Amino acid sequence: MSDPYWNHNVHYHPAVLAAVPDGCGTALDIGCGDGLLARKLAEKAGSVTGVDRSPRMIRHARAETTTRNVTFLEGDYLDDTTLAEGKYDFVSAVAVVHHAPFENAIDSLVRLLAPGGRLVIVGMAYNRTALDWVISGCGVPASLLNARLRGGKRGPSGMPVEDSTMSWGEARRAARRLLPGCRFRRRLLWRYIVVWDKPKEDGP
Repeated sequence: MSDPYWNHNVHYHPAVLAAVPDGCGTALDIGCGDGLLARKLAEKAGSVTGVDRSPRMIRHARAETTTRNVTFLEGDYLDDTTLAEGKYDFVSAVAVVHHAPFENAIDSLVRLLAPGGRLVIVGMAYNRTALDWVISGCGVPASLLNARLRGGKRGPSGMPVEDSTMSWGEARRAARRLLPGCRFRRRLLWRYIVVWDKPKEDGP
């Protein structure tokens, strides 16, 4: 599937898709926006649900989607009445967790994930140390080059934008504390990626 636009979040869609387990039955994309990632996930999972609290984004996602195994819901993943607990084999959250207190966001994502399921977070953080600024500076030419090569359109209007309240180090420590055994990696274009597998339930 070719992307209709490019931005720093879309740039890391391949990393999210690569983390989808083989034979994935049910996938959930949190903060799905216009549904671009959800439509991609539909090629790797039996069924996909995209959820977003923006009515405008959900209308846009439904209008753009013809794939039968994708459903879009208007709602907030932090509200435990919107989505079924422990249902999803794969949960993605791209540029989402910084819109809420980090611990609350992680607790909600873990609650939705089925035992043995996989969570992938593409998150944002701010520069605090000199090394942070150096790494972020290295991303500038890469961002400009990608934008030039992939066209000037950056995505649909109306998607919420908010700065993170956590530094890179704070995000890394919090992720490792709340998601024991997770893989945390800072990426060049001002994002980090967390991959975590929820433990399977013990048998009788």
